[in-house]
Amino acid sequence: MSSNLIDVDVTPEHVAIVTLNRPPVNALNTAIRTRFVAVFDELQGRDDVRVIILTARGRVFCAGADIKEKQTLGTTPGDYVRANRVTRDAFFAVLDSTKPVIAAVNGIALGAGFIIPALADMIFAAESAVFGMPEIDVGLAGGASFLQRILPPSKLRRMMLTGEHVGAAELHRLGAVEEVVPDDQLLSTALEVATSIASKSPTAVQTIRDSFSTVEALTLREGFRLEEQYTTELSRSADAEEARRAFFEKRKPVF
Repeated sequence: MSSNLIDVDVTPEHVAIVTLNRPPVNALNTAIRTRFVAVFDELQGRDDVRVIILTARGRVFCAGADIKEKQTLGTTPGDYVRANRVTRDAFFAVLDSTKPVIAAVNGIALGAGFIIPALADMIFAAESAVFGMPEIDVGLAGGASFLQRILPPSKLRRMMLTGEHVGAAELHRLGAVEEVVPDDQLLSTALEVATSIASKSPTAVQTIRDSFSTVEALTLREGFRLEEQYTTELSRSADAEEARRAFFEKRKPVF
């Protein structure tokens, strides 16, 4: 499936590869954000998709918001309201996905182009990948509420207040990036992990994925009690029954 802005390919192992395709830098304008939300909405309802990989074409993963488009905002009543809404929708399309999302960052990721992978379940980065929040250099701001989930407070403040760019290796050291790999191994590495996840019980994977964002807002006691409830419900599922049968029959489960 291709829209010229975003390509989608689904592997036989139930992994959807979503590729940003707006050369030369995959800047996010209203059109690509709208398409991005539509793609994620569609993937939520596809039974042949269990895991999503998000990557991009070219040497730039995403340069962030389209500054040229931003300059036109304000000429029509409601411009900013509409732009802000579609921006939020694009971010939460990743955060609220019912299926795990793996970001495979293949190059420069700036501003919103950094926030989107930060909302994924994990980030795999090419050795050449560079991350930054340069909004301050063009008189803009925003993104701390999302990035504070993966960055230490001091590093977050430094990046947002100075606009500095940080390499993939440093973000890996800080725990924000799961793994840094040679550029030509990025997609294959992400695919290996995604395929492993896709081979697990879809019911369990979705439940666990949902629990991540839910328990973030709860106390330790409330969060764990909710996880116990999830586990009890999962134990009664058809997937759990198949997993137990496969265990005793010494074979791989079929989900």
